[in-house]
Amino acid sequence: MENAGQRTALIIEHLFPEGRVVALVGSGNNGGDALVCLRALAAWGRQVIAVTVGGRPRPDPVLHGWEIPCMRFDPLRPGAREELAGVLAGASVLVDGLLGTGIRGAPRPPHAEAIGAANEAPCAVVALDTPSGVDGTTGEVPAEAVRADVTVAFGWPKLGTLLHPGRERCGRVVAVEIGFPPREAKDWARLVTPGWAREVLPRRPAVTHKYDVGTLAIVAGSAMPGAAILSARAAFRCGAGLVRVCAAGPAADVLRELPEALFVDSADKGALRSAVDRSDAVAIGPGLGTGADARRQLDHALEARGSRPAVIDADALTILARDARADLAGAVGADTVVTPHPGEMARMTTRAVPDIQRDRVATARDFAAANGVVTLLKGTPSLVADPDGRLLLGTRQGGSDLAVAGMGDVLTGAVGSFLAQRVEPFTAAGLALHVTGRAAARAGLGAALMPSDVVDGIPAALGEEGHGDTDLPFSFVTFDQRRGG
Repeated sequence: MENAGQRTALIIEHLFPEGRVVALVGSGNNGGDALVCLRALAAWGRQVIAVTVGGRPRPDPVLHGWEIPCMRFDPLRPGAREELAGVLAGASVLVDGLLGTGIRGAPRPPHAEAIGAANEAPCAVVALDTPSGVDGTTGEVPAEAVRADVTVAFGWPKLGTLLHPGRERCGRVVAVEIGFPPREAKDWARLVTPGWAREVLPRRPAVTHKYDVGTLAIVAGSAMPGAAILSARAAFRCGAGLVRVCAAGPAADVLRELPEALFVDSADKGALRSAVDRSDAVAIGPGLGTGADARRQLDHALEARGSRPAVIDADALTILARDARADLAGAVGADTVVTPHPGEMARMTTRAVPDIQRDRVATARDFAAANGVVTLLKGTPSLVADPDGRLLLGTRQGGSDLAVAGMGDVLTGAVGSFLAQRVEPFTAAGLALHVTGRAAARAGLGAALMPSDVVDGIPAALGEEGHGDTDLPFSFVTFDQRRGG
């Protein structure tokens, strides 16, 4: 609690260095954190006021004798709401220390009234661990929840603060180390961060060959050859040594725009099977179509695949959802990454899209476990789950700018490239998320972003060093995600 409060005070002093600081103080540990924060700020000369909501001891032991101006908020007392509004009107910063991470469901009085007052306050709001009212596990937001400008997370970001709709209430999320011992648990998630990516990126030896660094077969369609081009370019940019694009003959003229790739006429069953058999990994789906010819291509590729790792996306998922929902694991085999968006996930399960979006973590984990495949569920943020219960959560993905046709083909090429470079499927999916997301964010084009911009930005994303950027000058800051990141 001392570390949490002190470090929050330092962040407030850095981001909001002037004016009075008011804290809404609940009865639990979250309230104690807020009081320690006020005590530190008062010691440094800031004007502070504590507004207690619910019961706290007097004198409060966490203050260690410091005299902190304090008022109690009771919405049933005449004039209490107006008094609180007046206190908040004179503040430059409001610290939300009302409710902790274990709270579930809608806040009840008097906390609901205090949350309403916080959301009407004309000042910056700093939430402790999670904005009061946001479910720290699922990200669910009831009718009343604090809208924060900054959320200071203790130890690590809480999952619900990185999932929508809770993410929208958190503003900037900053995690600070406060002395918790290392913890590992099966139901936890790992964040896909620059530091994580640097640790798991494949490294080329000084002396090597194109066949040694990874060869990928992309099984694509002829109706939309641009999808194959995007996938192949992304695969090359992510480090594949050789890419074979398997598509029907009519696509050959368009695919000549990518002279680096080898074209294989997938109408020739023997040529398709040979291309897959000679590759280290296979990517199936970009622009494939859903007709009888596409079904045959898919079957031939899966038969020739053997034990090679594969990523399956787009139209291939639609075919599998239609023809093999009952036994997806049997249809695609082990070491497989599937990359559905919520609509494709709905087609592969019995769940409706709103139900999937309501609990995306459970959806991804359940599907991965039931089908024995690594599941990359696209969205904001995208999630990667594996059959053993591991979970990766994307944190640098370019937001809604990626909602453009063709972005999924880029992602498929990136996953396939890392699979071909012998990165295990779970990690390959996370790396592809990171590299494409960072490329999108670095482009800085907003809604003007195109898939080709992401492909062009992959080299710079791969070349990033360090553990990520922050303008906070504190070594205890372990994670910093800006609003909308």
